[in-house]
Amino acid sequence: MNTQSRIKILLVDDDPGVLQLLSMRLEALDFEVVCADGGKSALATLQKECANIVISDLRMDGMDGIELFEKIQQQYAGLPVIVLTAHGSIKEAVSATQKGVFSFLTKPVDKDELLSSIHQALSFSVDRPSGHSVGSNIITCCAKMQQLLEQAKLLAKSDINIMIRGESGTGKELLASAIQAASDRADQPFIAINCSAIPADLLESELFGHVKGAFTGASRDNKGLFASADGGTVFLDEIGDMPAPLQVKLLRVLQEQKIRPVGSQQDISINVRVLSATHQHLEDAIADGRFREDLYYRLNVASLSLPALRDRRADIQLLAKHFLHNIGLRANSKAKRFSPAALCALMAYDWPGNIRQLSNIVEQLAALSPAAIIGEAQTIAALPQSKNPASELPPLAEARKKFEREYLEQVLASTKGNVTDAARQAGRNRSDLHKLIKKHQLNPDILRNAKT
Repeated sequence: MNTQSRIKILLVDDDPGVLQLLSMRLEALDFEVVCADGGKSALATLQKECANIVISDLRMDGMDGIELFEKIQQQYAGLPVIVLTAHGSIKEAVSATQKGVFSFLTKPVDKDELLSSIHQALSFSVDRPSGHSVGSNIITCCAKMQQLLEQAKLLAKSDINIMIRGESGTGKELLASAIQAASDRADQPFIAINCSAIPADLLESELFGHVKGAFTGASRDNKGLFASADGGTVFLDEIGDMPAPLQVKLLRVLQEQKIRPVGSQQDISINVRVLSATHQHLEDAIADGRFREDLYYRLNVASLSLPALRDRRADIQLLAKHFLHNIGLRANSKAKRFSPAALCALMAYDWPGNIRQLSNIVEQLAALSPAAIIGEAQTIAALPQSKNPASELPPLAEARKKFEREYLEQVLASTKGNVTDAARQAGRNRSDLHKLIKKHQLNPDILRNAKT
């Protein structure tokens, strides 16, 4: 199924002829269209049914397109709005985009330009669902991430142990939680523990429990996390930091599905699935004797690798807008916005701390910005070691190649690997697009065969 068939557009114009013509054009592109003959009618429609995007005329009697947008922003935060006008001006366009209108297009609207704006608005809307049963809370428009979520969805339905790899801050625990939520253990406990955050002499007791009097301070029995998660899932973060003696005991638990609390002489049967995560290269740790190879294979029945944020740059502004939106919700105030130049500065940075670092920077910018729009200079100043991002820019040929690949990934993702639809969306003929896909060694079949 073409993904556009699931997209509902609310079309608003007080000219019946324009409304009918544009509605027919959008329906011909497989969008579902709901029409409203003015701002009040549009707001009434939104109370009765959901829309993925609103396309509104600017000049309308009673309530113009900007006023409609402002009311939509108040009542339906995150719903993208595209404004059309037959009397476009630079001043109006700048004013509209500063207020948060996603795109400002001049009539007569070019079909390809409108289609491109619709796809971009849907990609960067903070409320857009990912379309995956795994990761509905994972925000992405990156083809690499969407393929990862498809793999996770398949693995979630099995009961095998999974190791999640990725740099610190890439969202390994979030992915583990999403796998649990999509599994048959969804209504059972999900318990996460960071193996590097607990002293080695206490980790065994935390994992497997202890009996009263087992050691100084053990004034009562403690079930431990594995017993507490019985029937559900245990997530062991930073598994590479687990002490060697405890690795032996964990291996036994995985083999026998039994635990023995510290100080006890009796085993307790459990039924848990183990998801683990690491930012380390465990193969090196095995070679150095720091990690048991047999434990590695027990934990790594299947593996998922989360890309670094710098390798999914299309998601940077999507995530930044999401974090800023949530900050506004927490503060019960109107959300601030990034200027286009500020978003470019965020996307130019390499984010060694990944999503966690991005979230922290957005929190800082939201707290320190006195204005509703967060600007470029303030954003650059908040980025560590990026006072002069222009000096870090790659050569033009390298930047063009990277952009071309990321664009192809996104356009193929939006068409579920349909090369014909992707070529039409990209404004290229099919053979040219095939050459580009081959050049960048992309595989449309992965997306074409994926189920949502």
